[in-house]
Amino acid sequence: MNIVVCVKQIPDPAAPPAIDEANGTLARSGKLVMDDSDSYGVEMALQLAEQAGGGEVTLVSMAPNGETSGLRTALAMGAAKAILVSDEALAGSDALATAKVLARAVGRVKPDLIVAATESTDGYTGTTPVQLAELLGFPSITFAKQISVSDGKLAVQRQTEVGYDEVECQLPAVVTVTAGVVEPRYPSFKGIMAAKSKPVDQLTLSDLGLDASEVGATGSGQEVLSVVDAPQRASGEIIVDDGEAHQRVVQFLQELKLV
Repeated sequence: MNIVVCVKQIPDPAAPPAIDEANGTLARSGKLVMDDSDSYGVEMALQLAEQAGGGEVTLVSMAPNGETSGLRTALAMGAAKAILVSDEALAGSDALATAKVLARAVGRVKPDLIVAATESTDGYTGTTPVQLAELLGFPSITFAKQISVSDGKLAVQRQTEVGYDEVECQLPAVVTVTAGVVEPRYPSFKGIMAAKSKPVDQLTLSDLGLDASEVGATGSGQEVLSVVDAPQRASGEIIVDDGEAHQRVVQFLQELKLV
């Protein structure tokens, strides 16, 4: 069973975020790490491949400057190989433009299943996986809390606000997983060393047959007009109980139209 995992490489969340002044998006010029949410997808794919008794897991990513640090982490977990799309013209791509690029890259692998996180932790759009499915003509199931594959079918427990739905579809398909669907393994020393020699196929837009006008800031349907700091939260009102404090609390709730 051949499985593709979409892996997003993001700036280290532990470092202060910086904005690219050219397009108003998150600066991605330094070292990038694998998004924590994608570690669940990588682990899920590895387990499904093991349960199927064969096949391999391929990573697909889009990142600037030929950055592979995050991919190497996923390769150390056990993925077999990776495809990285890196091109200066991709800067400023929105979710749909990103999906177009990933669709072309995934098409080179012809997988049985595509696994992705529900949303990235640096963008939170949650739309790229379903756009990818639409572009590929695959069915998609989101918010998977449990996954199984049998007889060419994907069976998913899809998390909802009140429990979960049981959903099935034919393969190939796209599925997004929630945090906690599995417990991601830690890369072993042996895995880290092996990852250094695993193939990472680096592609450009021309390799995918895409024009710069279709992606990047030019080909995206959104534009960042300005970026401002979030307003600082003002300190709350301190009520000193002099025996009548309950009246001020009631008044406050009335002002909020809560009582």
